[in-house]
Amino acid sequence: MSTLTAFHADIKNILEQARGKARSAVNAAMVEAYWQIGQRIVEEEQFGQHKAQYGKRLIEDLSVALMADFGKGFSYANLYNCRQFYLTFPDQEILYTLCRELSWSHLRLIMRVDSPQAIDYYCRETREQSWTVRQLERNIKSQSFQRLLSTQIPPSSAQGTSAHLEFIKDPYVLEFLQLPETGEVKESRLEQAIIDELQKFLLELGKGFSFVARQMRISTETSHFYLDLVFYNYLLKCFVIIDLKTGKLSHQDIGQMDMYVRMFDDLKRSEDDNPTIGIILCDSKDETIVKYSVIKESQQLFASKYQRILPTEAELIAEIEREKRLIEERE
Repeated sequence: MSTLTAFHADIKNILEQARGKARSAVNAAMVEAYWQIGQRIVEEEQFGQHKAQYGKRLIEDLSVALMADFGKGFSYANLYNCRQFYLTFPDQEILYTLCRELSWSHLRLIMRVDSPQAIDYYCRETREQSWTVRQLERNIKSQSFQRLLSTQIPPSSAQGTSAHLEFIKDPYVLEFLQLPETGEVKESRLEQAIIDELQKFLLELGKGFSFVARQMRISTETSHFYLDLVFYNYLLKCFVIIDLKTGKLSHQDIGQMDMYVRMFDDLKRSEDDNPTIGIILCDSKDETIVKYSVIKESQQLFASKYQRILPTEAELIAEIEREKRLIEERE
């Protein structure tokens, strides 16, 4: 690189950093302003004795006045969002963190989530994983938080359970693979689709995952075995083996994964790694087989279903609730 080219690159970098800081400062100022607007609306509504009709008229009148003064951007819907923003995050100390790290577009999506626990989860994960607005929207639509909860063991039976349960989902939603909605799919096609959309698959897996290999060979003195997909989770500090099954889960599949995990721990895991996790990703599963298999007692083996399309919210919630009940029945 010539001296002049390097000089131009330095100037460009300075300007890009300055613009980034300016955008962050503007976003923080606007988010704080929207919170303050929401606070004043709520205070004024309370003065009007919480009457719903009063609150609606108040926001409508305010919208007309503000658009006359400031132009677009202060519709009834936007002002209602400001009100909802304040009600969702009434703590001003939390507001300062949100201002610095999340955009208004992120926050508008998050504050529509129902439970406080889910709101905390999406705020935290968006910050830590640097989710784009589109990625956040997809995770909310696919009920990412609820799918993580579906694998949690009830508190009464959680003694001795390792923390990696919070990294396992059931079901996994793989609509981005663009596989046929129905009909049989070869495991090789499923594997190739995952590799083709690896970045999206990593996002669906969750935080801390990095890709290691496909069809990794592990060998004994007499035999060779091939693992469909191998990942490493740097937060859990362990390898994660994924075995793909496009049919119904069988006890042979569970036994095979149990063997894979034991072999991997013996042949590949280093002293600094935690025990390997094995996930069987299957099209469907018989809970009777799961209940009476080694999965019930193992903290290293999991069986999760995958869905080829993004279900409706109602369908997904129903499926998550079903999985939670089945887990509780197994305990």
